[in-house]
Amino acid sequence: MPQESRLTFATMFLLARALLTIFALFLLPLAAHAAWWAMRDDVAPSWRAADWSSAKLLPQPSEAPQAIVAVYAARVGRWRGIFAHHTWIVVKEEGATRYTRYDKVGWGSPVRTNGWVADGRWFGNAPQPIVLIEGEAAQRLIPQIQQAVASYPYRSVGAYNAWPGPNSNTFVAHVMRQVPELEAPLPPTAIGKDWQPLTDIVGLTPSRTGIQVSLGGYAGFTLGWIEGVEVDFLGLVAGVDVRRPAVKIPGWGRIGMNPVT
Repeated sequence: MPQESRLTFATMFLLARALLTIFALFLLPLAAHAAWWAMRDDVAPSWRAADWSSAKLLPQPSEAPQAIVAVYAARVGRWRGIFAHHTWIVVKEEGATRYTRYDKVGWGSPVRTNGWVADGRWFGNAPQPIVLIEGEAAQRLIPQIQQAVASYPYRSVGAYNAWPGPNSNTFVAHVMRQVPELEAPLPPTAIGKDWQPLTDIVGLTPSRTGIQVSLGGYAGFTLGWIEGVEVDFLGLVAGVDVRRPAVKIPGWGRIGMNPVT
């Protein structure tokens, strides 16, 4: 076989293997989750028809005088719930009579304060805790969180892109990057969490326990003690968590030990 033909064959073989790997790691799990999602009969058909009430995850402030910090994630609405979560941050200072919730949204006020119930369902989907810290540790972190919220650089009108980012999950990832003591990874289905401007392709993970490579949110790689190993392809993430054993599967999200701290 001529040298040129052998090179062409080798290139096609490597390309075929790459496409097969992408299909097996990213597209096949996503397709399976889409099929499962389509069979559900409890997905809210519209914004107005969805349940936005409290999921009863947080105690009433009058019953919990201690400081509380929480990060929640919930599936987004309709077909987008196949592959995406929305995340937000909740704080309550010691002795406070109410919780304060921070969300980044693409409509109205770009960084919304108390737009929804602190532990409310998102488009009818119950949230899951990613971080839950109470007492003195929470009280110490709250000023840092408030400062990080105020310093978010993509808070102006128009500075929101649902995909690949910056979006609601980019906002929460920014806060966690500024307050690494939160020590938790966002769900692999929090699309936009790995978005970084192309001027910051290589950097530390939000927890500062590893390295993250991000090609504008279109592709990337993460290796960190808190975040585990993650491969990002067009916003879909596959990986493993060794610290709190779990696998991360596109569409399905995290399967394994609870990540809450």
